[in-house]
Amino acid sequence: MSGEPFAHPAFFYGDPRAYLDGTVPFVRAALAAGEPVAVAVPGEKLALIRDALGAEREGVRFLDMREAGRNPGRIIPGVLCAFADAQPPGLRTRIIGEPVWAGRGPAEYPACVQHEALINAAFRGREVTILCPYDTAALHPRALADARTTHPVVIEGAEERPSAAYDPEGAVARHNRPLPPAPAAGPGVLHAGFDAERLSVVRHLAADHGAGLGLAGEALENLTLVTAELTTNSVVHGGGRGTLTVWAAGGQVLCEVRDRGRLTDPLAGRRPAAPGRHGGRGLLLVNLLAALVRTHTSPAGTTIRCHLGA
Repeated sequence: MSGEPFAHPAFFYGDPRAYLDGTVPFVRAALAAGEPVAVAVPGEKLALIRDALGAEREGVRFLDMREAGRNPGRIIPGVLCAFADAQPPGLRTRIIGEPVWAGRGPAEYPACVQHEALINAAFRGREVTILCPYDTAALHPRALADARTTHPVVIEGAEERPSAAYDPEGAVARHNRPLPPAPAAGPGVLHAGFDAERLSVVRHLAADHGAGLGLAGEALENLTLVTAELTTNSVVHGGGRGTLTVWAAGGQVLCEVRDRGRLTDPLAGRRPAAPGRHGGRGLLLVNLLAALVRTHTSPAGTTIRCHLGA
């Protein structure tokens, strides 16, 4: 590895035995060194690691990535930084994070790749190691190829090698693709333009429409908050106006905001809120509330689409 204090290896495994051979020693090494360690992997993998550790598991922070990282945009601020930032200075922090699994849907996958690429910028220069397992038996070969572009090092079997394909900025750019078109205005679809004077109006329209689509309680509150944050962000940073579309698809309610601004900071919405700072939290809140956030930005404008509900 290079002299960079941050380490971000991809770990390729093909079966449960190999999985444990690559993850359990990583955890035990951290515990032996007195270093804080967290494991954020899908629930069934959590059980494997817990059982293998036995009593040693008491010193480990466990998170089910299917829940904590359902939205890939939430993982850096809500999982990785949330753990690393809480540790005392002077200690290396170790985390196992498995954000890509075979059950991820096609809408989620590009956000997963971008997340893995952006980890490198988010943690550059920090005393942190994040080990990312990839299941070679269950994942599409494309996912393994993408892992080589988002991780500077790949571990296969007993060998650890630099990745010749490492190109995190290129990975972010390649997955910055136009989103499938939202449905046109019609039955079941809310389509509304807004500017500074209509922020309150479109927020109420979104809430009423979401309720009509079956959202209630916390899910409806989340739609209202996401709408408020995205439309306000468009007014302040996206040219002063935009369009809102809300509709139902696949058992979820989707909220999309388009404007004429360009999102130039790929880590926007993925940095934890700075203490004492009141601004700049809108996109972070959106990532923390939504089940999935997809973004496409170009010189012509930006589209942010959020999936909410079940």
